[in-house]
Amino acid sequence: MVVVREDDVKRDEAPPHGAIGMSTAYRISDAVPTPRSMEFRKRVLHPGAAIGVHRIDHDEVYYVLAGQGEVTSDGATERLAPGMAAYLYKGAQVGIRQVGAQPLSMIVSYPNAPR
Repeated sequence: MVVVREDDVKRDEAPPHGAIGMSTAYRISDAVPTPRSMEFRKRVLHPGAAIGVHRIDHDEVYYVLAGQGEVTSDGATERLAPGMAAYLYKGAQVGIRQVGAQPLSMIVSYPNAPR
């Protein structure tokens, strides 16, 4: 077992896939020794920030904790609010952006490639 405090893995950085705006990343699974079979992260997209549209090589889940967002998958866009999740499929072109006044806080989880 590994227990990780989010404050120990917190850092401010541009979001991945386009560096659109700023975010706070909590790379929780990075603190877990390898081998590990999944990634588990919290990301807070600051107002106006986005994870740019990119192709995913695995299924992926975005789960919203706070704020509002718009998730895109293969050109279709849906609004997300707290308590909602987007399950995204391998091979899709996906991205998510913060909308509204509050930062978008979410969990991002996906499997690592088999070894």
